[in-house]
Amino acid sequence: MTTVIAPTRNVTVGPHGLPGQLTLPEDASGLVVFAHGSGSSRLSPRNQQVARAVEAAGIGTLLFDLLHEDEARDRRRVFDIPLLAERVGEAMSWRDGEPELRGLPLGLFGASTGAGAALVAAARAPARVAAVVSRGGRPDLAAWALDGVRAPTLLIVGGADTEVLALNREAFGRLTCPKALEVIPEATHLFEERGALEAMTDRAVAWFTRHLAPSR
Repeated sequence: MTTVIAPTRNVTVGPHGLPGQLTLPEDASGLVVFAHGSGSSRLSPRNQQVARAVEAAGIGTLLFDLLHEDEARDRRRVFDIPLLAERVGEAMSWRDGEPELRGLPLGLFGASTGAGAALVAAARAPARVAAVVSRGGRPDLAAWALDGVRAPTLLIVGGADTEVLALNREAFGRLTCPKALEVIPEATHLFEERGALEAMTDRAVAWFTRHLAPSR
């Protein structure tokens, strides 16, 4: 069977004109918005790999920069979770205004600090988010919002990323939504070990397929 590669197009997201990349497979059954971590961007190779796998499952993806280049030079903004969550919310509102995207179930994928932003955004709009995945995330940075998250949430952490794993276990206990914690054995924070990124990606895609595209 021939795999059809969905076209990717550049888009401008929200009132701040944030640069993004939208990929929408034919008959997409959902859309996942990606929130990258500190020091990264929409071009993050790890997030790009996850996005390609999500698209292969028939789900659209939106990767966008949470900050403009001049904003990202201010380290206070890079770790300003309420601000970053606001930008994720702006991407969600932008999606609502796009006819081809408006009716699609919405997922959020957050990495590192982006996971904190995604969780806050999900708590702020519980009726609009159908699933959340955190990769090596910092849910502790969203501690005040965790009990407001209603979307099924998957936390994926490397087994050798001991400090972040401890933070995720604590946050996991505070989540009251449907939830799961997946530990990738021997993986460190960036999942650079052989097979680690693929294992993480498989779990993320399965979660989104389950909650955004159950018929698939």
